[in-house]
Amino acid sequence: MTSIAEPAYIAAVLMTYIDLPDTPLRTGPRDQWLARQLYEQSVPLSIVESALLLASLRRLTRGPDLPPLSPIRSLAYFQPVISELQQQSLPAGYVDYLRLKLRKAADAQPAAVQKTTFSGDR
Repeated sequence: MTSIAEPAYIAAVLMTYIDLPDTPLRTGPRDQWLARQLYEQSVPLSIVESALLLASLRRLTRGPDLPPLSPIRSLAYFQPVISELQQQSLPAGYVDYLRLKLRKAADAQPAAVQKTTFSGDR
């Protein structure tokens, strides 16, 4: 198992998920189930966090000529990137770089795209 207790692990995964751009304001039962599965599979929290940040950054930095993507509706969206990072982990300290880049990319998005509690789809 991981070095963190199950409830703290699940809470950390779900809080990271809902804090991302283009994700729901709250989690559903399927998201909670998936976070529990990640814990039971002993996926390090650092890999999960890195995967969520990396996938979100990839979405935000897509070419402007491409059509916009619909909002993310499930934690399951990130599973392929979690698997990718389990096969080839990121360099030490890279998660800090991802946090910074994601913050800058999110700040650069038009206001209508940014996540707010007043968004019409929530």
